[in-house]
Amino acid sequence: MDESEERFAVVVDKPRTEAVIAELEAEGVYDADRSVREFDEGSVSVPVTSIPESVEYIEVVRQVGEPRLRDLADHLRERGWTDEEIDLAPSSWAVLGTVVLVDVGDAPRPDEVGEALLALHGSADTVLSRGGISGAHREPDVTVLAGAGDTETVHREHGTVYAMDLAEVMFSPGNKAERARMGDVVAEGERVVDMFAGIGYFTLPMARAGAEVTAIERNPDSFRYLLENVQRNGVADRVQPYRADCRDVLARTDPATDVTADRVVMGYYEAHEYLDSALGALEPGGFVHMHEATPEGLVPDRPVGRLRDAAAERGRAVDVLDTRRVKGYSEGVAHVVVDARVD
Repeated sequence: MDESEERFAVVVDKPRTEAVIAELEAEGVYDADRSVREFDEGSVSVPVTSIPESVEYIEVVRQVGEPRLRDLADHLRERGWTDEEIDLAPSSWAVLGTVVLVDVGDAPRPDEVGEALLALHGSADTVLSRGGISGAHREPDVTVLAGAGDTETVHREHGTVYAMDLAEVMFSPGNKAERARMGDVVAEGERVVDMFAGIGYFTLPMARAGAEVTAIERNPDSFRYLLENVQRNGVADRVQPYRADCRDVLARTDPATDVTADRVVMGYYEAHEYLDSALGALEPGGFVHMHEATPEGLVPDRPVGRLRDAAAERGRAVDVLDTRRVKGYSEGVAHVVVDARVD
């Protein structure tokens, strides 16, 4: 092997792979032309263009400079897929810690898609096929396509750490920008109610930004991870968690236990059904962020109208600050968020 074909890599603990790659990219030394590889049990080698100065690692090793198969199509083509079959392969997926989450759609031989995704993402050990979300507790339907089958993982995103079991709780990769944005809009010391906290999707970025968050979640599995994630992110002193129906928590009338807020987050597709509870807790001049799954032809009129009608019933006025399409929810239906000030 020609010495010039060798390159360096840093060895890191496998759970840190996502965070290390982000740090290497920030330093400008991540080598995207080579693959992350398994080094030994529990660690991987991450390719670098030069030895990093600001990133912690176990050791530096030489890594043969084989070019990375750049995308899923390359890996499937190597497995004998035709161009017509590759056209049916998924075009997007999410890497959440050590798990790849994908909707295989109409792709033939889903197990080969899973194996190809494992080859493409060396830090992952499990590929899950994503189905729908159902039930009052918003429970996911997933199937193991390839790998170890370990559905529990730790995902890092914009500095926030999320532990979860993807067979038990939902995690929407398409909401990434919205999660980060909520950490940007809150002020230190602001009182926030997160009515559908889940594992801490919005609670954690807001609490890390200094907000005082009342986090309400009724799914026991999600609540268990919410408690864990509050500890992992060091925000236990700023989060008051409740495992309950948010309407019950917000219906209290004892002044000693009343929950009031400067901001209410309603991260649920049918949030309009809970507007009376949200507005009852929101102080005059406070902000509400209402999520909804809305047919494209009714964006933004339907969610805005529902918010205005609910406020009018309480004699309150709404100033709509923004409406956003977060992502597609289903064919012809958008996931929309309405940001508003309510006087």
